[in-house]
Amino acid sequence: MNTTLKLLAVILLSFTFTTRLHAQATSFIPDVDYPYLEKLIATAKKNYPEMKVRQGQVNFAKTNYNGAKISWFDVFTASYIYQPKNSQNLLQPTIFNGYQLSVSINIGQFFTKPYTIHAAKETYNIALAQQSEYLLSIEAQVKRLYFAYLAAQAEVRLRTGSVIDGQTAASQLKYAFQKNETTFLVYNEALTSLYNQNGFKVQAELAMLTAKANLEEILGVKLEEVK
Repeated sequence: MNTTLKLLAVILLSFTFTTRLHAQATSFIPDVDYPYLEKLIATAKKNYPEMKVRQGQVNFAKTNYNGAKISWFDVFTASYIYQPKNSQNLLQPTIFNGYQLSVSINIGQFFTKPYTIHAAKETYNIALAQQSEYLLSIEAQVKRLYFAYLAAQAEVRLRTGSVIDGQTAASQLKYAFQKNETTFLVYNEALTSLYNQNGFKVQAELAMLTAKANLEEILGVKLEEVK
């Protein structure tokens, strides 16, 4: 049993040391590429359908505002009459001949038009503010999804390293078991640990693919297409 305990101590020490190395190497902070992140944000702003909806609302509100400003001319109504020079109107004699222009003002529209224009302007300003708010929201969302994807990648690297360590330990214990230097129980525990590590790796890979899909959903394109 002394030989077994020594062997287990060496394996556990080796496993702990390599696991710490893997853990140190799996920090995703060095992986953060801020220029690339800016490209992701720009891609999301360009392709995400909700952005097109917001821009459409801004364009619609701007068109209404411009139309309201031009509609000041609706207050005035122009008309003309033509009085031939050689005609005589005995009932309503006139001293003017030829074309005569007249302009009338709609008093109701004259007083309500400023309020209509102001309302259209406020609607346009609200649409701009909502668009700006959503731009900030989508930027923050892309950052969260990007960081989550990098963290998921780091987790996969960690689990992959743990599987490699587990395979090494299982191989060493198998060799020791075949030489009767350890018990089947110890060897079986190593196999069970290796099985569990493989399961954790599969879960980490699923989480990474899910994080990638979430990021691509808001980008509107595959991640590999963003250069």
